[in-house]
Amino acid sequence: MSSHRASALTIFRAALAAADPRQAVQRAMQRDGSRLRVQEREYDLTRVENVYVIGFGKASATMAQAAEEILSDQITRGWVTVKYAHTAPLATGKIHLHEAGHPLLDQNSLDGTQKILEILDAATGDDLIVCLISGGGSALLELPIPGVSLDDVRAMTDALLRCGATINEINTLRKHISQVKGGQLARRAGQARVIALILSDVIGSPLDAIASGPTAPDPTTFADALDVIERRGLRGQIPAHIVAHIERGARGDPSSFDFAQDGSGLDTPKTGDPIFARVQNVVISDLTIACDAAVQTARQLGYNALLLSSFVQGEARELAKFLAAIAREIDASGRPVAKPACIVCGGETTVTLRGKGKGGRNQEIALAAAIEIAGAQNVVVLSGGTDGTDGPTDAAGALADGETIARAAAIGMDARAYLANNDAYHFFQPLDDLLMTGPTGTNVNDVMVMIVGR
Repeated sequence: MSSHRASALTIFRAALAAADPRQAVQRAMQRDGSRLRVQEREYDLTRVENVYVIGFGKASATMAQAAEEILSDQITRGWVTVKYAHTAPLATGKIHLHEAGHPLLDQNSLDGTQKILEILDAATGDDLIVCLISGGGSALLELPIPGVSLDDVRAMTDALLRCGATINEINTLRKHISQVKGGQLARRAGQARVIALILSDVIGSPLDAIASGPTAPDPTTFADALDVIERRGLRGQIPAHIVAHIERGARGDPSSFDFAQDGSGLDTPKTGDPIFARVQNVVISDLTIACDAAVQTARQLGYNALLLSSFVQGEARELAKFLAAIAREIDASGRPVAKPACIVCGGETTVTLRGKGKGGRNQEIALAAAIEIAGAQNVVVLSGGTDGTDGPTDAAGALADGETIARAAAIGMDARAYLANNDAYHFFQPLDDLLMTGPTGTNVNDVMVMIVGR
């Protein structure tokens, strides 16, 4: 079992290495003297008055380092907001690294957003904005509409997280109480050209969903936001004036967007809006790259490896049951791959909070899987967030095997009770089975590795 556990850790580390933001930026943005090439577009830096660098997200500090290495002599000013503890030991020169709260935004999030908006407001049509976006940006870039406070946004986000809302549902509401999400940051850039380099943490990498799509057209509407409130039963769970604002917008009431001084309309900017002619959105890395590296490494270690899916969604504990069922199938029949087997999955699950414990979706997957594979002598399950932090904890995830439940019982721990209380962190902590990577500098969703040995 110990060799399979070591293999699972090696495979997960390979996924992290493949999603390195520095290399992703260097691949996407290449410079030859005064010529800057980003995919199919080329920019003449001699015709640019100022280059400003802005950014937000868990991986944006590492991205900023790479951008500064490429553009250092051209950068006039820069501001990047990252999650607490996600800057060290990184350092930049012209780009200021600012720390703020995630997953619940705080005053530093608002302060950092104001600094970014100061840069955009100073930009002209002769300037170039390099915008570095990664997962976590929804909490790190925010300016609520007038009348909505920081506490209001926190309350809404907390209610959405507690009810198990998907990231798309959460972002739909976020966009419609914000002045910067859903394409509105691009609108704020005015006539300046914008290059948005995006490290995706959303399944399928839809531009409108990553960090709530601040530089992309928004396909969601006030009506969609109201539908989320109704379907998730959020009346009474989120501030009443937010609900009232969404209702006004769904009716087409101009007061829902009366903060927009540019006559921009009644909703977030949509496809076809002329502001996006000045914006180049480029996804520079995503989960598929990490998962492919995990599969390749597993094969190098001698496993018959299969990428089952990089589109995993749904309740964390239900995914754990599914993985356990696949393990039993492999053990019994050699399908879908023969032993020794490695199954890799990627995606982003959700946790419907029923208890008051501490943990995250990856730790919950590992705990629920431990219960399902109890007694198996050849099965290991690892689930980890590529950003190095799972939920509001310092762990990236956890690792479980067929002996986990017995080891826990030997020190008086009831796994089912911990799962019922959503307390996976305190279950795995005394077993020394938390996945502790520290902040990784990247963020491309979660990776699950399951090994079924001979």
